[in-house]
Amino acid sequence: MKALILFVGWCILLVLSWPLALIAAVLFPVVWLLSLPLRLIALTVEAIFALLSAILLLPARLLGYRRRDCKTT
Repeated sequence: MKALILFVGWCILLVLSWPLALIAAVLFPVVWLLSLPLRLIALTVEAIFALLSAILLLPARLLGYRRRDCKTT
């Protein structure tokens, strides 16, 4: 669905301003390739935080602590 919306948006841009649409079509893969290292960094940072959380909460889990779901009445 996201790809369809992107394609329809590009078609509208092509009708309104074809040079801008061609520039966008050429630069989109370049921007995607440049964003890959940032995605890898974000994935690594998220994994580090998950590991730290697991390490810090391990004693509580060993003692049998369980989170309660918050219910509103």
